[in-house]
Amino acid sequence: MANTFLTPSIIARAALATLYSNTVMAALVHRDFDADFNGKVGDTITIRKPAVFTANEYVRANGLTIQSATEGSTTVTLDKLLDVSFEVTTEQMALEINDFQQQLLVPAMEAINQKIDTLLLGLRSDVVAVVGPPSGGAGTTVDPSDPKLLIDARTTLSKAKVPPTQRSAVLAPETAGEFLKDPLFNRVDESGATEGLREASLGSRKFGFDPYESQNITDKKSVCFHRTAFALVSRVLPLPMGAAPRSAIAAYKGFGLRVVFDYDIDKKQDVVSIDTLVGVKTLDANRAVVIEPTVTA
Repeated sequence: MANTFLTPSIIARAALATLYSNTVMAALVHRDFDADFNGKVGDTITIRKPAVFTANEYVRANGLTIQSATEGSTTVTLDKLLDVSFEVTTEQMALEINDFQQQLLVPAMEAINQKIDTLLLGLRSDVVAVVGPPSGGAGTTVDPSDPKLLIDARTTLSKAKVPPTQRSAVLAPETAGEFLKDPLFNRVDESGATEGLREASLGSRKFGFDPYESQNITDKKSVCFHRTAFALVSRVLPLPMGAAPRSAIAAYKGFGLRVVFDYDIDKKQDVVSIDTLVGVKTLDANRAVVIEPTVTA
């Protein structure tokens, strides 16, 4: 029997599950979420940065060296309100939630995923370290299938004392395509915790990186980074006044969405509006390396 009780709460939870399971870049960076946010678009907030400690050599005569456990902080501007709003007919509202999710929520969340990917990839402009091309001067082209690129990126991060765990390589489609022709990269397995990461995965860990492809890289500049290099900050705006019965908020593992129902009396159709307030930030540019296939004069 068709489900005629699709509520904002049900849709919010289904949309959030879809968003979470299909993220790529957002799943690989540091995330910060607070369900108690009561601000507005453009607010600058303070977030905690992951703690960094130093391993000291213990000398009994000197005793312990006590380090501060403070995590540090940075400011992030929540300047992007990502919104997908669409009309829903009476017939569509009568669908089972699985049908509604596949027909409407999946493409809606894919649009938000792509926008978040694009915003995070934009942080590559903060990264100073670049590998490739080798000596040869302007106009030199590097074979993007050459594993040396990832080896060089690994060396650069290791020399910067970046932790070896939680390193990812997000590759341009052209580079990913060439990697997949290489015997080291032609076995695609199910590494990655979500559907999005499994689909984007180029196989098992290579040269110290979990490799993924992003279709949102259009300039061929791939990036290798530690999780703490970049941050995605997500908040949800308060429920609209007077719309409490027709709105809901859902939050899970660093993501939050707000769903609001409205009615277009002119077209006699319901309107579903899904939004999330986000900001992105480079936490430590020294924990990332850009792979630059070409250099122009």
